[in-house]
Amino acid sequence: MLPRVSQYMDTSVHALRPDTEIFEAVAFLLEHKLTGAPVVNEAQEVIGILSEKDCLNLLALGDGSQRPSGSVSDFMSTPVTTIPPTMNIYFVAGMFLNDVVRRFPVVEDGKLVGAITRFDILRAIKAQLL
Repeated sequence: MLPRVSQYMDTSVHALRPDTEIFEAVAFLLEHKLTGAPVVNEAQEVIGILSEKDCLNLLALGDGSQRPSGSVSDFMSTPVTTIPPTMNIYFVAGMFLNDVVRRFPVVEDGKLVGAITRFDILRAIKAQLL
């Protein structure tokens, strides 16, 4: 049987809410040393991703004379590619090769249950091939 995402994913995922003020979200990413986080609604459904790249718009949109404002929903990326915990890691590795993202949210029954990153795939490579 091929190794599954559920064997290597992180089940403790820091998520953001769409109505969180954007500078609060930046502080959240820095505090938790994250390059991005899924954005979930009240039902824990993934509705976006806020990445460090998305946050760069805070500088790109401003001219330095006033502080930009907004909420996570104003800056997050959509749509989001999610994957099930039953997907095999070989397929996920191929997805990472064809996309610029660093993580995929893992969704089961419509709800966020984890995330898998490129680093997690490295752990799978070590376990499977070394």
